[in-house]
Amino acid sequence: MPPAPYLALVLGVAIVCQLAAYRLRVPSILLLLVVGFGLGQFVSPETVLGRDLLFAGVNLAVGVILFEGSLSLRFRDLRGLSTAVVRLCSVTVLLAWALTTVAAIVAGVEWQLALLIGALLVVTGPTVIAPIIRQLRPTRRVSSMLRWEGIVVDPIGAILAVLVFQAIIVGGPDGALATAALTLGRTVVISTVLALLFGVLLEVAMRRHLIPDFLEGVTFLAVAVGSLVISNELQSESGLLTVTMLGIYLANRPGLRLEHVREFKEHLQVLIVGALFVLLAGRVSPAEVVAVAPTAAVFVLLLLLVVRPASVALGLLGTQATRQERTLLAFMAPRGIVAAAVTSIFALEIEHAADEARSLAALGGEDARESLALEASAERLEQLVLASADLVPLVFVTIVVTVAVYGLGVGRLAERLGLATTTPNGVLFAGAPLWARQAAGVLTELKVPTLLVSLAPAEVAQARMAGLRVERTHILSEYAVEDMELAGLGSLVAATHDDDTNSTAAREFGHALGQSNTYQLRRQGESLPRRSRPRDRTSGGSGGTLSEAKAKQQTASKLTAQVAFAPPMSAPELDTATREGMQVRKTRLTSQHTLDDFREREPDAVLMFVVQDGVATVVTPRSHLPQEGATLVALVHAR
Repeated sequence: MPPAPYLALVLGVAIVCQLAAYRLRVPSILLLLVVGFGLGQFVSPETVLGRDLLFAGVNLAVGVILFEGSLSLRFRDLRGLSTAVVRLCSVTVLLAWALTTVAAIVAGVEWQLALLIGALLVVTGPTVIAPIIRQLRPTRRVSSMLRWEGIVVDPIGAILAVLVFQAIIVGGPDGALATAALTLGRTVVISTVLALLFGVLLEVAMRRHLIPDFLEGVTFLAVAVGSLVISNELQSESGLLTVTMLGIYLANRPGLRLEHVREFKEHLQVLIVGALFVLLAGRVSPAEVVAVAPTAAVFVLLLLLVVRPASVALGLLGTQATRQERTLLAFMAPRGIVAAAVTSIFALEIEHAADEARSLAALGGEDARESLALEASAERLEQLVLASADLVPLVFVTIVVTVAVYGLGVGRLAERLGLATTTPNGVLFAGAPLWARQAAGVLTELKVPTLLVSLAPAEVAQARMAGLRVERTHILSEYAVEDMELAGLGSLVAATHDDDTNSTAAREFGHALGQSNTYQLRRQGESLPRRSRPRDRTSGGSGGTLSEAKAKQQTASKLTAQVAFAPPMSAPELDTATREGMQVRKTRLTSQHTLDDFREREPDAVLMFVVQDGVATVVTPRSHLPQEGATLVALVHAR
């Protein structure tokens, strides 16, 4: 197959898998690996693209993924967690390396390759952690620890693997230690210098507005790729650390606005991740998986039950992490794209090293002693090549199993520990007027989590007296947008008296909750949002378009959110209704008392929420409501 159709097929398959995974609520990487594995049996990526081009593209793509992830790492997220995160990225890594090496040896892997596998598999990575966090939506503390570990440990694992690889190639403890120390020093210095250099240049360009908005994303992408390549040229595999440090530097510069960059990179990352997993999974054959299955079974079992729990328990001993958080972290270590990519690269590098050793041995040394040493080195590396044949399929099986186990099982564990929910169905209210407090009280009775956000002291005090969860802050404050706890919340109802604040809040929280789950009250002066209103035809010949007057008066549809409740009401109208004696009540819809019966009995009711199977749904003018089998929350006349 020609490269262009093949790449188009890979991208199409990647997107379809991720859409299917979203609908099925399973880890997308699991589908990508399985489908990529199947596709690879018909068309090999190396046959179409060539090995050099494939691995060069993989290296660049992994760098872009780590750069995108590191742009979300802010030091302020570490308040109360700094020691735990430092331990996760240092002590826990070393413990995991040692224990994984032992597990590989126990499973039957040659000890030198076991050291390499141990280094490769200390990583988790944003490609597997981010989708799970997005689906699970855990507490901010857990989310911060998982994201910092996943992103920071990836380059550490790659560097550790480089050190082990070079030590294996050199052979002998003295030469290996000296080479490892020199490599580590060069890597840290080069990465730090390049990250600061490019980081300062980008910061100055952004602050002086030298980069137009529409070029911010591609400019940052070009700089990240350039720094990766330069770093790798100066020191092998140092580029991942460089782009990670670059992203962390930029993410923590005060006043530096990177919204356009983050959005561009996030979309690009989703596409890259899908393509990479399909490509790399296609390199593994069924025969290789079957051959390595007994070893993989023992190895993965030890990883799941011994290595991760022991390394987390010992690494986080005495830190600020709670017992529940340590328990969740102990059973949350899926391996991702960095493990797959770097393993494939090192398997190839071992073959190249053996080829070079054979060439040198064929040329011979200056004396018999040197010739014997060259022959011995060539023979050792040839044996290593034979032993490393199972390296890629072993890591492939490890990735599939760990993603399946952790991705499918961590939700229930997190729920039992009270750290997350797999079905976030709570309601966030922006504003806390009387009707919103009443609605929050009714939803709480129905076991639906709620959170009220208001700056008004009276509203906050009354909500607290009613036993409701409330935050005293502005809905658009930096705290609310960046740091407020959203675990368990699935939708937003923006209910302040400022329509523009409601629209902005709905758009802003749409990034975390999804645009389909954010709502605002009807804007004052508008009967319905433009998208819900029948088309207003002009008296001229351009039928089907809004009149010029209305087009000038109405808010642009892209700046508004879905309108909540049926019939939709503005904030002043809802306040007036509650002052006149209407109250928020719940009604169970049954075969004896259906929705139609309710409408007949309460013709003036404002339908707000439908709670079915523990899930609260905001009612809109377009909602199709069940006649029975649900609980209706509505504003009705008190009787």
